[in-house]
Amino acid sequence: MKDRLYVISGPPGSGKTTFCSQFVTQGAIDGETTLFLTLHESEAEIVSDMANYEFGFDRAVSSGHVKVLNVFDSDAQRLLSSSSRSSGEFPSNVDNLANQLVAFIESRGVDRLVIDSTMLLEYYFSDDLNALVKFLTKLKRADATVLLISEMTDPTSYTDGHYLAHGVIFMHNYLESGGMTRGIQIIKMRGTEIDCDIREIEFTDRGLAVHPDQKVKV
Repeated sequence: MKDRLYVISGPPGSGKTTFCSQFVTQGAIDGETTLFLTLHESEAEIVSDMANYEFGFDRAVSSGHVKVLNVFDSDAQRLLSSSSRSSGEFPSNVDNLANQLVAFIESRGVDRLVIDSTMLLEYYFSDDLNALVKFLTKLKRADATVLLISEMTDPTSYTDGHYLAHGVIFMHNYLESGGMTRGIQIIKMRGTEIDCDIREIEFTDRGLAVHPDQKVKV
C-alpha cells in the first residue's frame, strides 16, 4: 500500500539491498520520484553492486530518475538542509535529521524512499535511546512509500521499528547440505490479508525472483 512505512529485515546477503533497489527502479520506470538514502555507501558503490543486474538501477541513477544520497556527503547535507532552511551540516540529533528528510520529501515530491539502514542510524545517535522511535514516528507522516533496511538475523526478535512500521518483510538465508536457500516472508502488513509462509526467492540476472509456489520448509 502506498504512502506507508515498511521495514525490510534480514541477515547480510539475504537480498535486502537488491529488493529495495528494484523497488526504487520500478518507481522510476512508473514515472515516480525516487530517493535512495544511505548512511554508509557512496552512490558509486551502490551502482557498482547493482550493475550486474538487468533491471536498470544503474541506468536509472545515471539518468537522474533515481537519486542516491549519502547523508554524510557534503553535497547531500546541503541538499537536505536547503529544504528545511537549516545549516548545511550533518544534523546534531535525530529530530533534526527526520525534519530535514520529511521537508525534502515534501518539497521534492518524493514518492518512493529507501533508507539504509536502522543499525547505522542507531549507531550515530547512540546517546539517544529513543532515536529510532523518534525518527520513524516523524517519517510515518511523510507522503511517501518508505522502505527501511534493518540488519537482523532472528525474525522472532522484534524491535521498535517493527512495531511502528505499517509492514515488516523478512529475508531469510538457510545454509543446507545442498547449498544456500533463500526465502522471503511477510511478517506484518496492515490493511490487507497476508500469506505468512516463507516463499523461496532466487537471485537472477533480472534481480530477485520470488517463487510463490515453492514454500521453504524450516
